[in-house]
Amino acid sequence: MSENVEDHQVKDCLVQLKCHFTWELVIDDTEIFDLEVRALEHIENLDSKNNVGIYNLLAYVEHLKDQNDKALQSLKDAESLIQMEHTDQSDRRSLVTWGNYAWVYYHMGRLADAKMYLDRVEDTCKKFSSPFRYQMECPEVDCEEGWALLKCGGQNYKRAQACFEKVLKAEPENPECNAGYAIVSYRLDCDNSNIISLDPLRKALKLNPEHGYIKVLLALKLQDIGEEAEGEKYVKEALKNKSFETYVFRYAAKFYRKKGCVDKALQLYAQALQATPNSAYLHHQIGLCYKVKMFQIKGAKNMQDREIIGKFAQLAIGEFQTTITDRPTFEMAYINLADVYAKIGQYEKAEENFQKVLCMKNIVDHLQQEIHFRYGCFQEFHRKSEDKAITHYLKGLKIEVMSFARDKLLNALEKLANRRIQQNICVVESFSILGLVHKLKGEVNEALLCYEKALRLTKHLNPMF
Repeated sequence: MSENVEDHQVKDCLVQLKCHFTWELVIDDTEIFDLEVRALEHIENLDSKNNVGIYNLLAYVEHLKDQNDKALQSLKDAESLIQMEHTDQSDRRSLVTWGNYAWVYYHMGRLADAKMYLDRVEDTCKKFSSPFRYQMECPEVDCEEGWALLKCGGQNYKRAQACFEKVLKAEPENPECNAGYAIVSYRLDCDNSNIISLDPLRKALKLNPEHGYIKVLLALKLQDIGEEAEGEKYVKEALKNKSFETYVFRYAAKFYRKKGCVDKALQLYAQALQATPNSAYLHHQIGLCYKVKMFQIKGAKNMQDREIIGKFAQLAIGEFQTTITDRPTFEMAYINLADVYAKIGQYEKAEENFQKVLCMKNIVDHLQQEIHFRYGCFQEFHRKSEDKAITHYLKGLKIEVMSFARDKLLNALEKLANRRIQQNICVVESFSILGLVHKLKGEVNEALLCYEKALRLTKHLNPMF
């Protein structure tokens, strides 16, 4: 058999596997470094049963970096963990790892080794009477796919949620999948109803009562719906134990930042940073704390206030720039950096960062809305360009998804339209915009009244109408 024919035959088998090489994970080239850092941080700092999956993901990332020897070592680490932690179901737990082995060896040109791991997958599928040669219906595999998608960022979250849902239909009390489903629901919870992740988080915590990460996410969700006191109780519980300590510090700090306790948040972020100094997320959050401190100083009426604002601005800028260096696709870091530049009057630098993020592709809908809202505010309040502000508020509203950002867009547009009407500026257009706002809010009668006023004014301006 020629080498070329054998290669094609192996490839035909490989594409039937369920593993990181066939899950179509959406990973931008610029995100690979940050994803590797986060996978290593997870392994080094988190007490997690999901480390088999993390080693598998790390192997895939190392392959993407053309480091196939390192990928093989990561897969060996995954195998060792399976033997230690899952001896009673090692065959099923190994399917993804074996699939990854086969793909790595194939890319290294070691077809005999690739076929050896294909044979292991096939034997396991026969053992469990799967109708397919190289894959089988298996909650362990679906759950690992969900975690991999979750780890790879926002473009993968909907598919991650679907993976966890599939497992939970068959195993509704599965602790690991309930945890994954709760976390991805929290990440997707941008709707203005603000509660889609509340029940999943409560259920996940019931099934994983010592899961510190779930506790702090639940605390943040309770804070969002006005139950801050109950949320803080969970934060304090989470801080008392060592479970998921690094993540607990991160999200407990976020809780206190949102509560207004910025110094306490900074202390917790500093503790988290000791364990994960290269975390883009942490640098962004620390930058947000300095931004809050900067914006807390109103007016800057004297030299001392201006110096303090300048100091916090430089600290925030440094953290946001570190974030962008480590994760060049971190959209909100560009937006917050632009906000800081605008606050200190460096409008060209603000514009430059807004344009960078406005040109990005594959941004999830609610973040696109937030970007247009923030850029609209920049145009309205800093550049004094109401027309450009309206353009971006409307662009944000064309993205038809319910979110917090959508509410902010509607409110901003309503205030601006009312102000222009009061100032007798572009009144017809302003009543039309106001009509659109009421229509999008579901206020049909108010919308009709605004459209009627716009039409009357048009008739008045143009008797031929």
